[in-house]
Amino acid sequence: MPNRATHAIALIVVFTTLTTTALAAGPNDQQQPPNWPQFRGRQASGLGDAKTPLPQSFDVASGKNIAWKIDTPGLGFSSPVIWGDQIFLTTAVRRDGSTDDVKVGLYGQIQPASDGDTEYEWKLLCLSAADGKTRWEKTCHRGKPAVQRHTKASHANSTPATDGEHLLAFFGSEGLHCFAMDGKKLWSKNFGTLDSGFYMVPSAQWGFGSSPVIHDGKVIIVCDVQKDSFLACLDIKTGNEIWRTPRNEVPTWSSPTVTECNGKPIIIVNGYKHAGAYEFETGKPLWKIGVGGDIPVPTPIVAHGLTFITNAHGMFAPMYAVKLDAKGDLSPINGGAKIHEDMAWAEMAGGAYMQTPLVYGDYLYSCRDNGVLTCWEAKTGTQMYKQRLAGGRTGFTASPVAGDGKIYFTSEEGSIFTIKAGPEFEQLAESNAGDVCMATPAICDGVIYIRTQKGLLAVKKGA
Repeated sequence: MPNRATHAIALIVVFTTLTTTALAAGPNDQQQPPNWPQFRGRQASGLGDAKTPLPQSFDVASGKNIAWKIDTPGLGFSSPVIWGDQIFLTTAVRRDGSTDDVKVGLYGQIQPASDGDTEYEWKLLCLSAADGKTRWEKTCHRGKPAVQRHTKASHANSTPATDGEHLLAFFGSEGLHCFAMDGKKLWSKNFGTLDSGFYMVPSAQWGFGSSPVIHDGKVIIVCDVQKDSFLACLDIKTGNEIWRTPRNEVPTWSSPTVTECNGKPIIIVNGYKHAGAYEFETGKPLWKIGVGGDIPVPTPIVAHGLTFITNAHGMFAPMYAVKLDAKGDLSPINGGAKIHEDMAWAEMAGGAYMQTPLVYGDYLYSCRDNGVLTCWEAKTGTQMYKQRLAGGRTGFTASPVAGDGKIYFTSEEGSIFTIKAGPEFEQLAESNAGDVCMATPAICDGVIYIRTQKGLLAVKKGA
C-alpha cells in the first residue's frame, strides 16, 4: 500500500458541511450575518464579518486575547456552529468514563482505532457564547459504534447545522437528529450503516464525516459509503424523504454545498467518480467530473461565479474552477492536457487532500496536509505564491478561516498560523492552542472559536 494512500486517511477529520437559510450573492460580498450556522459558515466560505476586528495572535498561558476556555466531554472533531448567543457542539462520550486516544502527525496508518466494543453516548451540547457554560445537553444515541473510527477521527465528526429554528446533529450510522433551539427533540432518522472507510481496504473503517445542509426548509445530505451511496433531500419539519438520487461513488468525506445559478438553487458535491452539480428541487444531475483524487474530503466552495472543487489521492490532485452554469461531463482529457470550456481553469497537481480551500477577495488559498500553502488568483488560476507553513514539522487537517484581512491555518498539534490575506505571503503570527486541533475553527461577531481535543477556546481581540 503506497504511503500516500495510507496517509490519506487523515482525511476523516476534515469534515466539511454547510447549512444556510438563505443564499446571498456569494461568500465574497464580505457581508456575513453575525451567525455561523454550519461548517465554515455560510456556503462553507470560512469568512467572518469583514468589519469586525480579529486578533492577530493569542496566548493561552498568559490569557492574552482569550475570552474564555472550557473543557468539553468525550471526543468530537465536528466544528462549532453559532446562532445568536448559542454555540452548538457534538461529541461522543465513552460510558465507562475513559477517553479516546488520538494519533496526530504525518504518518500512513489505515487500520482503525480499537474501540469498536466500547459503549458510547452521542451528545449534542448547547453552550453560552458569552462564557462557554453549558445551557443544555441532549443524548441522541447510546450503544456501540456501528463503524470504527480512524486514529485521527472521532465518533462525532459531522458538524451540526441550524437555520435558527431547527438544529441538526448527524452521527452517520447513529442517525440524523433534529431539535428545536431549546433542545426539544423533533425527529430522528436512521439510514443504516454508513461506512466511509477506505474503499480499497474495506476492513479499514474510518467512521463518517459528511455534514448536513439546510436550505429553504429542506435538509441535504450526501452519503458516499462502501455500498449504495446516495444524495438525498429531506423535509426539515418531519425528516421525511423528498427525493433520493443514487451515486455510483466510493466513500468520500465531503459535505454538499447549496448555491444559486440562474435564479435557481443547485447542489454541488465532491467525488472521485462523480464530483458535480444536481438540481435542488429534484436531485437530477446537471454536470459531473470523473477525474480526480480517489478519496475526496474538501467541501466545494463558491465565489466569483465559480465553484472550486479539489481533492488529492492516487494519480491526481486537481484544483478545478468550474462555471456554475456548466452542463454535461466536464472530465479533463489526457490527464488534464485539455479541459472543458465550462471550466475557467484547472490545475491537476495543485489540489488539497483534506482541507477545504478558501477564497478571500480576489485570491484562492489552499493548504495541503503537509503545510504547503498555495495562493492563486481565483478567476484565472495564476499562481501568486507557494509557501510551506511550520517548516514541515506538523500535519494540517483543519480547514482555514478568515476575516479582518487575516487567514488562520490550524495545525494538528495546535499551532495557529496567522497569514496576511493578499497576493504575497506574509506570516503575521504563530499562536498555540495548547492541545491537539483537528476541527475547523468558527468565527462569529469578532470571536474565533477553536475546538481542541479536550475543549473549546474563545479568542477575542482585547480580551
